[in-house]
Amino acid sequence: MTSVQDDTGVLAGEERMLIDGELLHTSSGAKFDVIHPASEEVAGQATDGTVSDMERAVGAARRAFDSGEWARDLEFRYHCLTQLHAALEKDKERLRRILITEVGCPVTVSGSQIESPIEEVKHWAEHGKNFDYLVDTGVHPTQLGPARRKIHYEPVGVVGAITPWNVPFYLNVAETIPALMAGNTVVLKPAQLTPWSGSELGRIIAEETDIPAGVFNVVVSNANEVGAALSADPRVDMITFTGSTATGRAILAAGASTVKKTLLELGGKSAHIVLDDADFNSALPMAAMMACVMSGQSCILPSRILLPRSRYDEGVEMLKTMMEGFPVGDPWTPGNMQGPQISETQRQKVLGLIKSGIDSGARLVTGGGVPENLPTGYYVQPTLLADVDPDSQVAQEEIFGPVLTVIPYEGDDEAIAIANNSIYGLSGEVSGGDLDRALDVAKRMRTGNVTINGKSHFGISSPFGGTKQSGLGYRNGEEGYKEYLEAKTIGMPE
Repeated sequence: MTSVQDDTGVLAGEERMLIDGELLHTSSGAKFDVIHPASEEVAGQATDGTVSDMERAVGAARRAFDSGEWARDLEFRYHCLTQLHAALEKDKERLRRILITEVGCPVTVSGSQIESPIEEVKHWAEHGKNFDYLVDTGVHPTQLGPARRKIHYEPVGVVGAITPWNVPFYLNVAETIPALMAGNTVVLKPAQLTPWSGSELGRIIAEETDIPAGVFNVVVSNANEVGAALSADPRVDMITFTGSTATGRAILAAGASTVKKTLLELGGKSAHIVLDDADFNSALPMAAMMACVMSGQSCILPSRILLPRSRYDEGVEMLKTMMEGFPVGDPWTPGNMQGPQISETQRQKVLGLIKSGIDSGARLVTGGGVPENLPTGYYVQPTLLADVDPDSQVAQEEIFGPVLTVIPYEGDDEAIAIANNSIYGLSGEVSGGDLDRALDVAKRMRTGNVTINGKSHFGISSPFGGTKQSGLGYRNGEEGYKEYLEAKTIGMPE
């Protein structure tokens, strides 16, 4: 099944996985259902791969790296990724419909999850083509006489990519394309809830590019042990993973025996410090929108809003107005900005954390339940909790839903202390009228990335990574490309 569309417009994606250049089903023929979260109906199926399938894929990637020319032929890699960019551009509306079907991402905001990653393929092709893989550092004195030293950047080897369900197509691209351009071979394990965003990428690579067999593999499965097998396989040189901190810890443990290189983008509980001289009319509507626009299903969204006590009531009322007017509904309908949660399990987790916040003393300002006008689909009302205890579960645990927690503070030092009171350190935001003061606050926040006055830190040309338990390493920028390379220092006669 590669192109099935019913009369609701829901599109089913590629059922098969890609192993060693072949699109195939698992040997048992087992499949699992893919549910459209806006209708709660089965949209189609995907093959249910096994540990044996993963072992075959890793073996193919190992052979392709060790015996093939992929790692040594930069021009061919550029050619193949240029082909891939053109193929993705041609197929982007199909990819968009698959995204909406799997995730419930509103069509209105799908550009960042479709157009942006397609352009990233082109970016990494150009970046890799122009990267200096052999750097001459000059002549250095040694006890044995002068020596010229060169740094040779070479691919790590076989890269295993394990991706989440919240922005699946984007992260499938972000975690595999720079790795490919750097000369690695790849095995992709997409999330169980969004298999088609991975299997469709595999189909396009197999059918529309010259990427050799074994260089790119996709193993789709509904079983957690298949991803665990990828993490533990000694033939895999590197794991890149985006997802929960708990799973990140398990991946680190699985790779410890082989000391795998590991790139992790993990959970977040980002704080937005709104200073007393901030333009509330600019900062707070954007804060409300950011909490809801992906149904809150993003690790970088600032879900903790810190308001100065001197303007606290004003800020809470503004957030309430914005969240009550936020357009929630069918993701296929233009204009809707918030769709459903990915699953009933995720919705119940969100509702449970809202309840825990109320039970711990938070004040429910608006929302808190299921929209009455949306009885079908895994929807949650945009929810605002005020007077939140900074140490409570709802202020400490990643919610992954359209929920804002508001915490009052007195003075910049207290705001920074509350913001830093978290095991996470992925992102953050500061709003203020005095840019020098806002920058000073941003520098004191223990987090990998900070936005000031709505000017996003996130972009393909800048490193993105977390501190504390939000991750290891970087994506994007020069630092992100180098994650998929090893630096070899060579000493030689001058």
